[in-house]
Amino acid sequence: MFISRNAVIDKSAVLGVNTKVYGFSRIGANSFIDDFVVIGYPTRSKLVNATKLGMVHNFDELIDSLSKGAVIGNNVIIRRSSVIYEDVDLGNEVVLGHNVIIREGTVAKHRCKIGSGTIIDGHVFIDEDTVIQSYVYIPPKVKIGKKVFIAPRVVFTNDRYPPSRKLVETVVEDEVVIGANAVITPGIVIGRGAVVAAGAVVTKSVEPYTVVAGVPAKPIMTRDEYEHKKKIYEEKTIFPYR
Repeated sequence: MFISRNAVIDKSAVLGVNTKVYGFSRIGANSFIDDFVVIGYPTRSKLVNATKLGMVHNFDELIDSLSKGAVIGNNVIIRRSSVIYEDVDLGNEVVLGHNVIIREGTVAKHRCKIGSGTIIDGHVFIDEDTVIQSYVYIPPKVKIGKKVFIAPRVVFTNDRYPPSRKLVETVVEDEVVIGANAVITPGIVIGRGAVVAAGAVVTKSVEPYTVVAGVPAKPIMTRDEYEHKKKIYEEKTIFPYR
């Protein structure tokens, strides 16, 4: 275990075996930090500069000297082997699965849930009560609203002609639902309350309260129709489903 002298950790927080807390990190009350978690890992540019300057330290002391630290709110759960970079801000009651990577400049507001194996690749904003399930990839310049549901293995992109020198923003507004294995291309807005079907490839902006499906994704119904179908589905217990 390594805990920075600059870190501020509430006395009620629980830290597991071999946890590393670097820089000016703060961990709030009643948070649970599992074994082999790293908090406050420095950015790549800082590591490169350190090697160029020939900085010689104990490894943990070197990493600690480079890190600005991260902010972890109250009642947060971070499960085993997750890595939280410096300049990350996790709000109260955020829950992370195992092996989650959240890179620098990311904000996840209160009560967000982020599933195992998900990579949030830095400079991403996630608003309150959003659920991101396992093995989702989110690159820089993605903004996600409140009460969004993102199913497993969804992939966001931020470069229309990779690899280019121009990364563009993608916006997911409040209460959007994105099905498993969907691909969201950059430079679009998925409007409030829209639904993206599983496996869809979204190449154009989606109007609010519209359901899209297919490759490329096209409108197939309204959100009201979707909710009606969902209600019928929930009330029936037929298997296999037809």
